[in-house]
Amino acid sequence: MDLNEIRKRFSPPKPQFSAAIDTSSSAQVSRPMISFSFIAANVTKTFAVLLIVLPVLVTFSVIYHNPHSDHRISSPFVEARVLDPKSSVVTWQSFEPLNATTEHVEEADNKLLGGLLSSGFDEGSCLSRYQSFLYRKVSPFKPSTYLLSKLRKYEELHKRCGPGTQAYNDAVKQLKSGSETAVPTECNYVVWISYSGLGNRILTVSAAFLYALLSNRVLLIDPGTDMTDLFCEPFPSTSWFLPQDFPLNNQFKSFHQKSPRCHGFMLKKNLLNSSRDEEVPPYLYLHLGHDYNDQDKLFFCDDDQTLLGKVPWLVMRTDNYFAPSLYLIPSFEQELFKLFTEKVTIFHHLGRYLLHPTNQVWGLITRYYNAYMARADERIGIQIRTFEEGAGPFPHVTDQILSCISKEKLLPEINKNDSSSSLSKNARAIAVLITSLDAGYCETLKELYWEHPTVTGEVVGFYQPSHEGFQQSHKMMHNRKAWAEMYLLSLNDKLVTSAWSTFGYVAQGLGGLKPWILYKPEDKKTPDPACVRAMSIEPCFHSPPFWDCKAKTGVDTGKLVPHVRHCEDISWGLKVVDGHEEL
Repeated sequence: MDLNEIRKRFSPPKPQFSAAIDTSSSAQVSRPMISFSFIAANVTKTFAVLLIVLPVLVTFSVIYHNPHSDHRISSPFVEARVLDPKSSVVTWQSFEPLNATTEHVEEADNKLLGGLLSSGFDEGSCLSRYQSFLYRKVSPFKPSTYLLSKLRKYEELHKRCGPGTQAYNDAVKQLKSGSETAVPTECNYVVWISYSGLGNRILTVSAAFLYALLSNRVLLIDPGTDMTDLFCEPFPSTSWFLPQDFPLNNQFKSFHQKSPRCHGFMLKKNLLNSSRDEEVPPYLYLHLGHDYNDQDKLFFCDDDQTLLGKVPWLVMRTDNYFAPSLYLIPSFEQELFKLFTEKVTIFHHLGRYLLHPTNQVWGLITRYYNAYMARADERIGIQIRTFEEGAGPFPHVTDQILSCISKEKLLPEINKNDSSSSLSKNARAIAVLITSLDAGYCETLKELYWEHPTVTGEVVGFYQPSHEGFQQSHKMMHNRKAWAEMYLLSLNDKLVTSAWSTFGYVAQGLGGLKPWILYKPEDKKTPDPACVRAMSIEPCFHSPPFWDCKAKTGVDTGKLVPHVRHCEDISWGLKVVDGHEEL
């Protein structure tokens, strides 16, 4: 249909104008006269509008009534016929509602945590993987494109080399053969032994994965008694859990610093030599716990990394977040810079990539959050862990908590001279989540803010999910609750944690929060100051080596580089910072 035909079809009939408009038959009211030029102008405008709008309306009608059309009305894009005034040709063009694509892309990006996560998992099998973004603010820390590329390549490696693959079966044959000398394999592995409390395990499995990335190894983890109950599989198409028939499973508990295949022990006995490949065994045990000796600590030296690179299987036991000392290994340093352009985001990115609560734990998290935290205008987490003997709550710890939140203005002050309240129903609400083995600290704070109004008129509620009395790492439900509470703490806007506690480290790292750290009390006295703001969101390495690998002498490893410093809560510990703090 050409332009003239379209005009003829949609042009209105010419009006028969008279000197005056006919009057209404009912009211017989005289109406004002309208000039011909005025009417002609309006008809022209009407024709122009019809010419543009009518084809669009016709198109929508066709799309709506044709269920087999490719141009669904539910699509964020709408296609319409448009008349090209230059060529008189009717063409199809796509119109996108404002912000539709932008919002869709942003939501997809947030769902995948800025690209950390892979799409394609069965969402029902692990609800937390793709729902976590709904409960936490978008992270201000963006993963580097290099890290994202490295994770995708690792997933391909794990799929090619994980349990059940030919490469895995070939590598396992060496362990079953009892051979004393390693034969090069297609894939090399680091095996993480489940050890220590849950907070330690979460941190150390993340550090072990970082080491796997740096050394091009496949990480496999010992499921222990509860790892499969707490954490979803992080890698697509294959498992990271060691099979039950893994040849060394029965030896994990018996490995120690003097085991024949212990890395440090073999160095001490001069049984390892990086220059002679024939002396490299099929596997080595790495003892990296808090009680490791000087030979074990040589793991953090470049020469020993060269040797370890020739060993197909490395079996690691540790209760330390050893990531800071990996920055002090020259062969790893530049790779770490590329992976983490923001140096303080190691655990923040790797923890959120690896550690997804199972559906049972996710249910604990979401039910509690929706019941007590979701409607608050501000959320504050307080994690209390004491290492003192005797039953709490301890008065000096209560005083310390009150001193910290008052000095740092974390909560509104109370009016002790007035127990009345004239608050409106729409007063600003603050939810305070407290985690502690003891119920007493929460009850004290709750009673204080119940008996007295706040000076600012805000209302403050205190909530504590559990109070188990003492740590019970051997119980499944205890660990489910512990994992849920760490995660809930990470969903807050502000955070207060306790010194030395890996429980708090996990929460701050996952949440990307720089907490206020409660100093460890000495002699049952309230510390002054009560707390200090953390330098970074990274956890602390409690037992780092103090050794200069090149000079073969002791050295303060907290003063070698600007981005590895001593921790706020443990003076001899190491943590990664952004490098701008003063020495």
